[in-house]
Amino acid sequence: MGAMSRFGNNLYSGKVSFPFVPKRRLWFIIAGALVVLSVLVPFVRPVEFSIEFTGGSQFTVSGVSDPDQTVASAAVVSVVPDATTKVTTVGTDSVRVQTDQMTADETQAVRAALAKAYDVEIGEVTASFIGPSWGADVTRQSLWGLAIFLALTFLILALYFRTWKMSAAAIIGLVDVLVITIGIYAAAGFEVSPAAVIGFLTILAYSLYDVTVVFDKIRENTHEDGEHANRTFAESVNLAVNQTLVRSINTTVVAVLPVGAILFIGAFWLGAETLSDISLAIFVGIIVAAYSTLFVASPLYSLFREGEPALKAHDAKVRKARAQSAVTV
Repeated sequence: MGAMSRFGNNLYSGKVSFPFVPKRRLWFIIAGALVVLSVLVPFVRPVEFSIEFTGGSQFTVSGVSDPDQTVASAAVVSVVPDATTKVTTVGTDSVRVQTDQMTADETQAVRAALAKAYDVEIGEVTASFIGPSWGADVTRQSLWGLAIFLALTFLILALYFRTWKMSAAAIIGLVDVLVITIGIYAAAGFEVSPAAVIGFLTILAYSLYDVTVVFDKIRENTHEDGEHANRTFAESVNLAVNQTLVRSINTTVVAVLPVGAILFIGAFWLGAETLSDISLAIFVGIIVAAYSTLFVASPLYSLFREGEPALKAHDAKVRKARAQSAVTV
């Protein structure tokens, strides 16, 4: 039997056990610190929103021989001196230029200036405009989508697990994943774009899947224990988390590897911003989701339930039986 198989069997039987629940205070402190740091990131490094949210003009120059970004900035400033520009290289022969909102005349002049600067036909320079009202619609719809997702998640989990406490623990875990992921994303200096928003919603779905699998095992363990169990409720929860630990690790690794490859290809090879935005959000989110399920959501559920009178009486009975057994020995 391989080392990983023996490790998994020992976790499942309880011979090896990581203190997810017993040391929950430490995990909660770490989780709280990560959330606070993530919330403070925008104050240290302001979050940049893509043109889809802020509105403005965008120019794409194709077929350039030398995609020097300074050439584009100089060309735009020569036409509109006070323009704010953001230049990115797309692939090996294209340049994308984003600016403040421009008039029709300014747009045509900038197209001509870019064509001349890069020595291409003016037909190789495309221009598009995104109004601020469209960006506001995207923001509003994103927030509505998040709110509806969380509300439906709470309702469905409450119906499935037949307890609101599992739903509450899962939702807190999802919010923890979202805040930390956005904080890391912002700290990396990436723009928040519609692709990134899709990535954030995607990792919430992944996190929901992960927490549901673990919670299902917790429900199975605590239901099978019954009144004559020789484990406390917290010990049953901790055993369930350990029993699903190898599955969580394997699922996370299998999911992270291809997403990491897409992130590398998108960011460093193709220069495709859309691939970079969505893959970074998903890459970070998958890792944070695995951490949150194990160290936040599961211990939190145990904390919510341990104060119930029936469980308190059961845990006291188990501890009393252990004490009597120790005295007898």
